Amino acid sequence: MQPGAIGSVFTDRPTPFDRFGEEADALLQVEGVPLALRYFGGAGLAHMQQYGTKLGTFAKIRAKASRHAANNPLALFKKVVSEQEVLDSPALWPGVMTRLMACPPTCGAAAAILCSAQFAERHDLNRSVRIRAQAMTTDFASTFEAHDMRQVVGVDMTREAAREVYRQAGVGPEDIQVIELHDCFAHNELLTYEALELCPDGGAEKFVVDGDNTYGGRFVTNPSGGLLSKGHPLGATGLAQCAELVEQLRGTADKRQVQGARFALQHNLGLGGACVVTLYEGV
Repeated sequence: MQPGAIGSVFTDRPTPFDRFGEEADALLQVEGVPLALRYFGGAGLAHMQQYGTKLGTFAKIRAKASRHAANNPLALFKKVVSEQEVLDSPALWPGVMTRLMACPPTCGAAAAILCSAQFAERHDLNRSVRIRAQAMTTDFASTFEAHDMRQVVGVDMTREAAREVYRQAGVGPEDIQVIELHDCFAHNELLTYEALELCPDGGAEKFVVDGDNTYGGRFVTNPSGGLLSKGHPLGATGLAQCAELVEQLRGTADKRQVQGARFALQHNLGLGGACVVTLYEGV
């Protein structure tokens, strides 16, 4: 990982972000903001403009992430921060995003060992967690035709992948106890609550304020601390989410443990564009 904001590495050829950049430029009047921040900040701004969502709501999400990460020995950022500290951190986009609302690109690694069911049985490996359903989506026509930054950053991809997973598994969001989702920015976490149908469209702010995104609420989201606090080593992030949810369903997550967890949902997203949603079941 290179230090600093994510950007294009090769400048002598077209990139997958070209069309995304064109759409962002057409929808937003902002200069000097790095591309990923512009995309996801712009999506959060669209939610603020439509529903009156407050900047402090994104700060609450970031503060929640820090509280969760404090119990994760593998998290890079374990310092607990308050909502006010998040709001007081340097503005990356005044009125839209502060530094602590953005995940930092970090180095890190995750691994999974793949083997046959026969090998696992022969070696008496733990088989108490299984993938109940999984779906991958890519960009839709609405990504660009809706002229909405929320679609540009993949809200429709997430929504359709989640619905397919629910259909395959025969369960609904109300059956899930714990979730690891792609909180590259606090703004994307809020948008993803609605796209995964954890709450209705426009209901994400109330969802956050009511504490339905943490322990004691309806769902525990990102018990690992998420990308915001655990860290976001891009290529390793998906397997890191998988590892967290497997520990949760095995009951080995120590202080992060979500009691009674049977179903766990994973959401991973990349622009340019793909989204994968996976439902794990403890058996």
